[in-house]
Amino acid sequence: MKVLNAQREIRSAFLGGFAGQLVSGLIWLAAACLSIWVSPRSGMVLLFLGGMFIFPLTQGVLRLIGRPAKVSTDNALWSLGLQIAFTVPINFLLVGAIGLYRESWFFPAAMIVVGAHYLPFIALYGMKMFGILGVLLVLGGTGLALYGPSIFSLGAWLTALVLIVFAFIGRQIVLQEEKTG
Repeated sequence: MKVLNAQREIRSAFLGGFAGQLVSGLIWLAAACLSIWVSPRSGMVLLFLGGMFIFPLTQGVLRLIGRPAKVSTDNALWSLGLQIAFTVPINFLLVGAIGLYRESWFFPAAMIVVGAHYLPFIALYGMKMFGILGVLLVLGGTGLALYGPSIFSLGAWLTALVLIVFAFIGRQIVLQEEKTG
């Protein structure tokens, strides 16, 4: 299978990342809420544990909206997607350590990790949109850590908003592509 065809199949099956980003955005939103209503540590734990369920929840959402949620066995990009996904929990070991050192840096550090993980999605999906998403999260996390106000959950609120907005942007791109053939 040619790369362009493999990318098109990934885009279509996963609706431009719609379900994954929507699920992720909602987990970030829940972590922001928990950080305020319960404690900062509970928000940290929710983001970490919730992140482990992003893929199965994404698969469920995709099936609910009628997408295949999988690609053909000859699509070599599938293994790249799995490899990219595993970078986040591995890097969250560092995010956790940062949060223990300076609690207010937890969400900004997580933004940087998640943003960096979106950069290879440019090649995986063949969508430049993921470059913009990745850069926004990396720069946002860096800016909040270095210059942001001391509002613990601000990074989680911003990330939730950005992920949900980009979920719908990716969805629209793919629906338009499918409509025009």
